[in-house]
Amino acid sequence: MARRKSRYAVRRDAKRKWSADVTRKSDALDLEENVFKKSNPAEIAQSLKRSAEHSSRRKSEPYRSAMSMLTFFINRAGSSLSRHRQHVLERAKGELRKAFGRET
Repeated sequence: MARRKSRYAVRRDAKRKWSADVTRKSDALDLEENVFKKSNPAEIAQSLKRSAEHSSRRKSEPYRSAMSMLTFFINRAGSSLSRHRQHVLERAKGELRKAFGRET
């Protein structure tokens, strides 16, 4: 006989998955699959740039949509990211700025 989940467990599971749902179905842009798992920051940036420029679902300019999605992923994944993974994604922000010609 299967055990039923408590109300708390069901709510907790729903809370855990909402950010993955946003990443998949966001109006910000259509993402390439597994883009945030790439090991090269430049590849992540190029993929986000490509997605932002070709997406028909984004609401703002391509640079803003791409940076928003990257920042959203970093913030939501937060403590579950390894130091190395966090470093790669932070470096991808710089690469994204370069890709859009927005270096400071």
